[in-house]
Amino acid sequence: MSGVESTLLGWLSQYGPFALFGLLMLGIFGVPVPDETLLVIAGTLVGKGEMPLAWTFGAAIAGSSTGISLSYLVGRLAGPPAVRTFGRLVRVSEQTLVLVERWFERIGKWTLTFGYYVPGVRHLTAIAAGASRLPAGIFMAFAYSGAILWSATFLWLGYEVGDNWPTVLDTARRHIGLGAGVAIVVIIAWAWWRNR
Repeated sequence: MSGVESTLLGWLSQYGPFALFGLLMLGIFGVPVPDETLLVIAGTLVGKGEMPLAWTFGAAIAGSSTGISLSYLVGRLAGPPAVRTFGRLVRVSEQTLVLVERWFERIGKWTLTFGYYVPGVRHLTAIAAGASRLPAGIFMAFAYSGAILWSATFLWLGYEVGDNWPTVLDTARRHIGLGAGVAIVVIIAWAWWRNR
């Protein structure tokens, strides 16, 4: 077990669901927290009876949803002004935001659900959704559904594998991330083909 993993285990053992909520909120927002590892360790502690299942699952969903909502708000508040101010430097115009908004309305919102499984994608999709003015109701429906699925997946994994979680997590991270990445590429390719 690495030093980071030992630290996470210590925080979860001491502060339980409160630590899980805070760390996931920061991690989903973009602070470098090993989110999947955190959830798997929490699931292992639930399996051992050291953390309550309902509170742990609720904290995971709430922390993930809060973090992705903060990213959405950053995009919503800073996105359009940033495009107006700096967009020409990186060849992004307000017309580009209109195209992104249309893409989110058609199919891009699914990246909010499945982007959780690809590290780095989850908060970037939320920022893009906010910047493109995706309605908050649609954002919440897809992003919060993703929070539930993602949290359940890794908590269940930790619960099932127990103390073998370090080995299993490495394998799962590779396969789940690859699968979600392929799914996102397929969705984008399908949308592009359909629009042609």
